[in-house]
Amino acid sequence: MKNNISEKPRSLGYWRELYERAVESQAEYADALERNMRQYVGDDGIDGSGERATTVRNITYEIIESEVDADVPVPKADPAAYDPHRDRNARAIERLCAAVKSELPFEAMNDADERYTYVYGGSVWYIEWDASRGGRGGVRIHCLSPLDFIPQPGIYDVEGMEYCFLRFTTTKSELKRKYGVSDSELSLAECEYSYGDGSDDDAVTLIVAFYKSEGEVGRLIFSGDLLLSDIPAYYVRKLYVCEVCGETSELCSCGHGRLVPADVKYETVLFGESGERITLPYYTPKSFPIVIRRNTPATPALLGLSDCERIRPQQQAINKVESRILQKLLRSGVTPVMPEDASVSVSNAVFGQVIKLRPGESADSYGTIDTTPDISQDIAEADRLYDQAKRVLGISDALQGTDDPVAESGYARQLKISRAEGRLETKRRMKYHCYSELYRKIFEHYLAFADEPRSFSYKDELGQIRTSEFNRFDFIESDGEGGYRYADEYLFSVDLNGGSEYSREALWERNLSNLERGTLGDKESPVTLLRYWQSQERAHYPFARENVEYFKSMVERDVAKTKENCEETKNES
Repeated sequence: MKNNISEKPRSLGYWRELYERAVESQAEYADALERNMRQYVGDDGIDGSGERATTVRNITYEIIESEVDADVPVPKADPAAYDPHRDRNARAIERLCAAVKSELPFEAMNDADERYTYVYGGSVWYIEWDASRGGRGGVRIHCLSPLDFIPQPGIYDVEGMEYCFLRFTTTKSELKRKYGVSDSELSLAECEYSYGDGSDDDAVTLIVAFYKSEGEVGRLIFSGDLLLSDIPAYYVRKLYVCEVCGETSELCSCGHGRLVPADVKYETVLFGESGERITLPYYTPKSFPIVIRRNTPATPALLGLSDCERIRPQQQAINKVESRILQKLLRSGVTPVMPEDASVSVSNAVFGQVIKLRPGESADSYGTIDTTPDISQDIAEADRLYDQAKRVLGISDALQGTDDPVAESGYARQLKISRAEGRLETKRRMKYHCYSELYRKIFEHYLAFADEPRSFSYKDELGQIRTSEFNRFDFIESDGEGGYRYADEYLFSVDLNGGSEYSREALWERNLSNLERGTLGDKESPVTLLRYWQSQERAHYPFARENVEYFKSMVERDVAKTKENCEETKNES
């Protein structure tokens, strides 16, 4: 049952109750996520038993690490309905998102995202506009553990939620700087860690709530019993005016009121080549700034299926088998057999004991009993369980970088790799979908808040450095009713030719193959070699830039020489 937030009082007590109820509703789910992480790091627990495994062969960690993809997908945008102006805008969107991708620590966030996804079954991305970023504002992006996302109970799609919560850990000092909290108010904040000794810990839990209210997205922030911020129309522009006369601080003459935020929904801009002055609504996003990446899809569920859950039976069984192997080996040994009256004395540490024979006694009276157990079947069973776990997730030996003992042709090996990777294709598609939504929300935030044009450098198809500009006013279009609006009808995806689908080595080999087959042109021509090295430079081949510059100078020299010959021929005629 949905809660209509617009009809509820927005008191802190109400929100705390709503939050605590949501946390309680997913307590069992959170326990499962924590169990998955313990399995990933090598938990020695055995399900349904208080006994612990004496040794852990962590196949979960080994298999998941072989799945981790370090590539960050390249943004791609297309207009929903084509025309040249919209197509230019789509290229500007791509370059904007690519610049944001390069500026923010996406490599580190992707690293966390990959492991969250496979361990927990998904990850959570949060996008916010930081007005202080870069002096002119910009987006800030966070990749969060699903444990720190508390959804509305019973709703498994972010778009369908009326509210949700994000949980962060911050410091009391940060609360004072960012929200102007006084020292006396800090005692109301919720401490992240409680030591029970009265120590003043600086870490506190911060809860950010997003909710829908009268067609707008609202945001509320609190910590314990301390309300820090409540903005019912979070994305709507704000203008601070006098509480008494309603004027801005520059125009206020009463001097009696404090400044309070007032919603500003319309702006006036110069539009078109003639500089016509028009009034139109500010662009405001209508969805929560949250994107969920799912692993293998599961319904109904907020996240996908966890790889830890899928191979937990094999991990549990293999821990038992490996523990049994260790116990057998620890109990094994070689026991001497000798007459009762044999003389045994302690010797050096190398041989341990020395057995002395009596005069006339034969060494045949002595012997040994080898109690070393046969563990070959246990080893075979452990290997069988490991292979089972890999087959469940579609992981091949080639994908892990291990040798395949079966001799086969290169084509057969490549075919086997392709089939194994085909089983992982769904996971890749879910990653692409997540990044497509991320790039869409990056665009929406800049369309809503980037008042000044943003310039970015990029390389064109010939390797030349160009400058592109993202200007939100370029997205103004007629609304068909005599007015104007910001058009956001663009289709977002990822560029599968941008390197995210292939390893660098594979791209290098493909470019070389294109050169050798002549698909780039005459492979002896400097123009063809320039195209080849430009392709290698985009694929980050070592020292490719030097070769690009070399062949570019050769092409320019040939062009200049051709022009010179043409001029001479013209003068002679």
